[in-house]
Amino acid sequence: MIRLGYKASAEQFGPNKLLEFSILAESLGYDSVFVSDHFQSWKHTGAHSPFSLAWLGVLGAKTSRVLMGTSVLTPTFRYHPSVVAQAFGTLGCMFPGRIILGAGTGESLNEVPATGIQWPEFKERFARFREALTLIRRLWREQRVSFEGEYYRTRHATIYDRPETPVPIYVAAAGAVVAKYAGRTAEGFICTSGKAPELYRDTLLPNVTAGLQAAGRSDGIDRMIEMKVSFDADAARATEDTRHWAALALAPEQKTSVEDPLEMERLAGKLPASETAKRWIVSTDPEEHVERLREYVELGFRHLVFHAPGPDQERFLRLYAKEVLPRLRARFG
Repeated sequence: MIRLGYKASAEQFGPNKLLEFSILAESLGYDSVFVSDHFQSWKHTGAHSPFSLAWLGVLGAKTSRVLMGTSVLTPTFRYHPSVVAQAFGTLGCMFPGRIILGAGTGESLNEVPATGIQWPEFKERFARFREALTLIRRLWREQRVSFEGEYYRTRHATIYDRPETPVPIYVAAAGAVVAKYAGRTAEGFICTSGKAPELYRDTLLPNVTAGLQAAGRSDGIDRMIEMKVSFDADAARATEDTRHWAALALAPEQKTSVEDPLEMERLAGKLPASETAKRWIVSTDPEEHVERLREYVELGFRHLVFHAPGPDQERFLRLYAKEVLPRLRARFG
């Protein structure tokens, strides 16, 4: 089975417009809706950043079928893991079988402005992440949890409202170490498209498999990828739409430690349109578009969540549902 979802871009749209788009996505046959969990956006001018957990509750009440989750939330700095466990326990009770906790190690852009912390190195971020997910799982399984970790503590903590089957946790990874951890522990793996093909083929997916094997787990993990797509009948429009997300084209060393949206906007503004489009599948031909998506499906990704960069999301959703989704399902689903 292949799942085809919609990425609700909370950095680009306010909560009400985003809700309209996501309700429309369900009505058009998309299988899932994943929302970013940012405190701040990739840019300052014309930006948005609605609170994902409140927004997911409204989306669940306004829809009946789509899977819903965060892509991704950081359960280590702005949130204490016990609060994340409580929030997703509640969502899981209200919308059983439809909620996913997508989690990652975080970005300074979101965590530093909200907390004033000194942004730690990857070793500490990953250690916090592992400890946070361990605590969250214990809170979903046990009662009166007293936890003494290196970074987090609880005392006789109980999550009273939680679904009988715990909410699935999907782990986002951009490198080998976290990908292997996802394979060892998670129900799903998340990454994003538009990077060098060998990253997926030689690093990420093999390490997910290695993690599964190391843990002796059967291979039921959901391999999910956020697909950066700009599809339109007008080629110039499809290319120009990517400029809103110019920051994605910055190299990791240019943006990893940037915590100010104004600075991120300044750096991204220097990039020409030809550069901003590199991370995206830009196409006007549905057959060509499906062919370019094929390589990801054949690598093993079975859950494609489509992120479109343009301001007219309704236009994209309808056009994609008409021209691309049926072709993908006919070919791969």
